[in-house]
Amino acid sequence: MRSSLTPLGPPVSRDRIITSFPKWYTPDACLQLKEHFHGQVSTTCQHRNTGTVGLRLSKVVVVGDLYVGKTSLIHRFCKNVFDRDYKATIGVDFEIERFEIAGIPYSLQIWDTAGQEKFKCIASAYYRGAQVIITAFDLTDVQTLGHTRQWLEDALRENEPGSCFVFLVGTKKDLLSGAACEQAEMEAVRLANEMQAEYWSVSAKTGENVKAFFSRVAALAFEQSVLQDLERRSGARLQVGEGDLIRMEGSQPETQESMTSSSLGCC
Repeated sequence: MRSSLTPLGPPVSRDRIITSFPKWYTPDACLQLKEHFHGQVSTTCQHRNTGTVGLRLSKVVVVGDLYVGKTSLIHRFCKNVFDRDYKATIGVDFEIERFEIAGIPYSLQIWDTAGQEKFKCIASAYYRGAQVIITAFDLTDVQTLGHTRQWLEDALRENEPGSCFVFLVGTKKDLLSGAACEQAEMEAVRLANEMQAEYWSVSAKTGENVKAFFSRVAALAFEQSVLQDLERRSGARLQVGEGDLIRMEGSQPETQESMTSSSLGCC
């Protein structure tokens, strides 16, 4: 299927245009060390043969304790604002952010979930179907780092094994410096590797690393979507077999007995 998709609505802002594969934050805890898009993805995008990828939303869920700065992180990226008068998220909220990746329109649906225990049962219903799980913690509060294990377990429980990219994100980087920051990040990197997650350190207040982080998220999700779409289209390719039998690749060929018996029925 050849794609002739054009972005819906106004043009994508320049800082949402991704032409090369975004780099990791640290090689000590990253999902992929490569510096370029997968060869098949690059070729597919050049020929604008990405099927319906540009029409889909990739779901991103952000989880973590109350007051770690999940909402501030999302608002800094989506609205470029930092609100000092923080109000706790009630239940869930979401933003849709549009990109252009390798010339193809692409969107992330970013879900902001409540960190309060009383809203967990509500928020967990929105974990389903996530392509990316972001577990956030406060770099100045080591307890919130320890709690990310449970948040991740809760989110993974609602999704198929191996179906999600996982990120561990330390917030409020502006409040730490020097040895204290190095120590906090060292512990976070160790945990990220145990969680098979990619680690990032950001500041919603100053904006440090926020755009770079979400660009990385979008690029990984986009690449996976294109590869999955190519795999689906390849698996559904029609093949002409012996005689006049046309079957779908991967299906079992019909025997003469089954063909005869099925022709005797009403349907």
